Amino acid sequence: MKISDIDTDYETVKIDKIGMIDPLTGAVLFKDGKVEFFMSGFSSEVAGMISGFVEGKRDDPPTIYRLVEQICEENEILLVKVKIYESGGIFRANLYFTGRKDMVFRNFRASDAIALATFYNIPILVRKSMLKKIQESKNKSSNQMSKND
Repeated sequence: MKISDIDTDYETVKIDKIGMIDPLTGAVLFKDGKVEFFMSGFSSEVAGMISGFVEGKRDDPPTIYRLVEQICEENEILLVKVKIYESGGIFRANLYFTGRKDMVFRNFRASDAIALATFYNIPILVRKSMLKKIQESKNKSSNQMSKND
């Protein structure tokens, strides 16, 4: 499959809200039109960067993001999409670059991938089976609550 091909196993999600669970832990609320879900467990620093990028504050990105930008420029490539998936109960991400050469960097921290996606304003894709699992879990919880009423 080429990087430019549409992967029917994934759905594009949007960041709806960004916040802090506690002083050290950030969280992001995603929506895809039908399902919304939280992703947490990453640093409040990364959550703050994501929030700034969403608001258009891109003047002084962290060093690691400037490094990615410089590598892209030197190699004439662009980050074009990020795919989020779950592995062993942990969210991970693949980063897709295209240009002079297509490259996929696999198994990176989802929080950094989300930050890069918001910095570059590119699609964040989530595995459909994961969204379906989240929706089924919410429906089950809703049905349980209805039975208890």
